[in-house]
Amino acid sequence: MTIFTSFHPPQRTLMGPGPSDVHPRILQAMSRPTIGHLDPAFIGMMDELKGLLQYAFQTQNALTFAVSAPGSAGMETCFTNLIEPGDTVIVCQNGVFGGRMKENVERCGAMAIMVEDEWGTPVSLDKLADALEIHPEAKAVAFVHAETSTGVQSDAAAIAKLARKHQCLTIMDTVTSLGGTPICMDEWGIDAIYSGSQKCLSCTPGLSPVSFSDKAAQVIQQRQSKVQSWFLDLNLVMGYWGEGAKRAYHHTAPINALYGLHEALVILHEEGLEQAWARHELHHKALKAGLEAMGLTFLVYEAYRLPQLNTVTIPSGIDDATVRSRLLSDYQLEIGAGLGVMAGKVWRIGLMGHSACKKNVLLCLAALDSVLSELGADIKSGVAVAAANKVYADTE
Repeated sequence: MTIFTSFHPPQRTLMGPGPSDVHPRILQAMSRPTIGHLDPAFIGMMDELKGLLQYAFQTQNALTFAVSAPGSAGMETCFTNLIEPGDTVIVCQNGVFGGRMKENVERCGAMAIMVEDEWGTPVSLDKLADALEIHPEAKAVAFVHAETSTGVQSDAAAIAKLARKHQCLTIMDTVTSLGGTPICMDEWGIDAIYSGSQKCLSCTPGLSPVSFSDKAAQVIQQRQSKVQSWFLDLNLVMGYWGEGAKRAYHHTAPINALYGLHEALVILHEEGLEQAWARHELHHKALKAGLEAMGLTFLVYEAYRLPQLNTVTIPSGIDDATVRSRLLSDYQLEIGAGLGVMAGKVWRIGLMGHSACKKNVLLCLAALDSVLSELGADIKSGVAVAAANKVYADTE
């Protein structure tokens, strides 16, 4: 007979594309006593969580909450509620996740008009402008703010301005950007936004913060067809996440996971958004200095590069999987592989949330230096950590 015992995971340092290291305060929060999902105390916490999310997204939108599922469900929440059969949606794709937007549009019975750019480059405003001129019937423009597959950031404010000029809604993916780089939802005029709990917020995976403008909320309320997903239908969900003490039962919320997200957002609020953005930028600069001193190069031009997701070209003759396996077994360090057309060509090194710290940067550089040197890579060994430390010294 098989005997099963409790699972005890190894202690890792998570520097891939997500999840990131979870802050100890968040793990502690998630271990607190479970109460009912309609308990007045829990509803009070939900209201606080909405306010904290409004701060994180920089919005006053009433329709702001956390979907009880990971970021992919946040994406689906935006599309299934705003897009109806027969609609036209312009989808900007410069990596894997723009392709997932296209899938969502088509599964809603709508037509996706693709604006495609080379992976590692931002969304082309000229191409988008052309597509909007050719398709005046378009209802929405969908784009990824921070493309996780490549580490490139697009100009959300300019994209939203173009969309408004053509009376289009905007749907923006901020799974990798929330808490790591500036997001100004109201200032930029974004209509629908979704993110994830497991990246720059340093919470566990499984929740998707979302927010909808008043204009988007009106579109949802005036739909001609029923939302294809019962679970994600915001006309029903908002009976539970709405205002006031009286809530309508919709589903049993992931109570302890929401404790964790609440704590993550409290930590972000304590640090301050601008300070969090500056911290991610500082540790990116230190990591960059070390990697470049070693002789490694980045996929994305510096002007468009995400500080929290660093896509690094693999040296010639070096096997991707071998390096990542050695880092995991010898240093308990996880970095990410390339996706799609980038598989085997790049590593994705995350500096997200609690993982964005000096200790992790120096560990990553030292471990990469050691493993690559042992494998005979054409790098300059023994200089990376010193280069990073110089950045830190210059900022003290």
